[in-house]
Amino acid sequence: MVKFRYAEILKEAEKGFEEAWVKSSKLVEGLKGVKRLVEYVPGKPHPLFEVIELFRKAYLRLGFEEVINPIIVEEDEVKKQYGPEALAILDRCYYLATLPRPDVGMSKEKVEALRKLGLKIDDEKLKRLQAVLHEYKKGAVDSDDLIERIADSLMVNDVEATKILNTVFPEFKQLKPQPTTLTLRSHMTTAWFLTLSSLQHRKPLPIKLFSVGLRFRREQQEDATHLRVHHSASCVVMDEEVRVEDGAKLAEAILRQFGFVKFKHKRKPVTAKYYAMGTEYEVYVEYQGEWLEVANFGLYSPIALARYGIEYPVLNLGIGVERVAMILLGYNDVRKLVYPQFYGEWRLSDEEIAAMIEVDERPRTKEGALLASCILEALERNKDLPSPCEVLAFKGKLWGHDVEAYVYEYDPGVKLVGPAAFNKIYVYKANVLGIPVEGMDDKPLIREVREKGVEVGISYAQAVALKVAARAEEEAARGGVVDFRVKIAKSPSDVNIAINDVARRYIHSVGGRIDVRGPVFIGVKVRIGKQREEI
Repeated sequence: MVKFRYAEILKEAEKGFEEAWVKSSKLVEGLKGVKRLVEYVPGKPHPLFEVIELFRKAYLRLGFEEVINPIIVEEDEVKKQYGPEALAILDRCYYLATLPRPDVGMSKEKVEALRKLGLKIDDEKLKRLQAVLHEYKKGAVDSDDLIERIADSLMVNDVEATKILNTVFPEFKQLKPQPTTLTLRSHMTTAWFLTLSSLQHRKPLPIKLFSVGLRFRREQQEDATHLRVHHSASCVVMDEEVRVEDGAKLAEAILRQFGFVKFKHKRKPVTAKYYAMGTEYEVYVEYQGEWLEVANFGLYSPIALARYGIEYPVLNLGIGVERVAMILLGYNDVRKLVYPQFYGEWRLSDEEIAAMIEVDERPRTKEGALLASCILEALERNKDLPSPCEVLAFKGKLWGHDVEAYVYEYDPGVKLVGPAAFNKIYVYKANVLGIPVEGMDDKPLIREVREKGVEVGISYAQAVALKVAARAEEEAARGGVVDFRVKIAKSPSDVNIAINDVARRYIHSVGGRIDVRGPVFIGVKVRIGKQREEI
């Protein structure tokens, strides 16, 4: 098992990044790989994307075509659509900036700095390096390739090239972002005008398009009802006769598919300038006795359409995906819905905890699995046999050797196994408990755990049998004896049970307990003989 000592790694990195990078890379060498990484088992989707998928299906059922709209748009597009209102809208937009590419020359000081790094520098190498820097300035060399190209020009490795960039060329450290006129779309509308102007003469009317995508708003802060990045389930309908009343019908047709049955449509007193005057409406749904706003719709302004050469009326409907998801899933804080890893309360269900409990050591071969099965069967069949006793569990060929396995109890006056030998692991209310399969019905907790707890499906005897078989597998190459005996179980490891650290942390954080204590008293002995060579 590999766990990084991150404090030590960071301390080394502060002394010298390149050396620490090389040294720390050795920590990930020779790893064994993730067990069952590519097993086809159900994963866990994010609830927001499940709602997004519902929106996609809802639009597709109504005959809409899905498109992907541009996310990055010029500020001029906002001005064309909003007219004099654009300055207020642009205040909510994020502008993009880029780092300029420096014009780096090879001065005598830089050549000397290269030599101080222990590099053998000649005119040909300097010429190649200067060419790389010049091509980078012109954009002929991508940023991702700069280190590699520097390394090639000077015939050094990537570690040395990184050090050269950081120590010889301070120009790169001094760069500051320069703003552009590119913005991240704050409304899906910003992109719809571009898409419609491109498609209006390439598709027959009515043109019905939808897109579920991101919007970026320069909110002063994120809170329970505001995120800087959120999703819109937006659509447009272009047709000669489309009316604003069609927006109400369309909104209801979409939202009925989510189970909403009562709606209100309220005209906004102030219309956004990219809509025709008096055509912008808010859509409310009734949920648990309250009216909640979830969408808005309107007809695009003929002025805005004209600036894109669009000849037909266009209806636009935009639905807030996060708003609908919060209603459907019962969230009162959008941050907990979208970013549960940061804002959500850490909760593990008993089923999730149970999935983190497994047998620690187990055989890898079919022969080992057979041996474990025979040992478990012998323990179950002879559990009440009085001691002292020894029972043959298996005799035959395994791994090319003669193998005999026995279950035993040599102390007198007891039985082959102890009372807790066949206890099973249950998870109940964040507690991990070893519970007998039957008996102890007079104990209310025992009955409750059996009825309501999550059974992991592992008994102590089964886990012990698998451990013995795994040890026998390891011993098979040498031949010999595996003798394993567990008396009183005090912790899961005593009976070959492993509980993931995540589950342990959660159990302790909520005041749960791990209790698998009990008198197990299982003894197993396996004799493995070398295969004799035939004469």
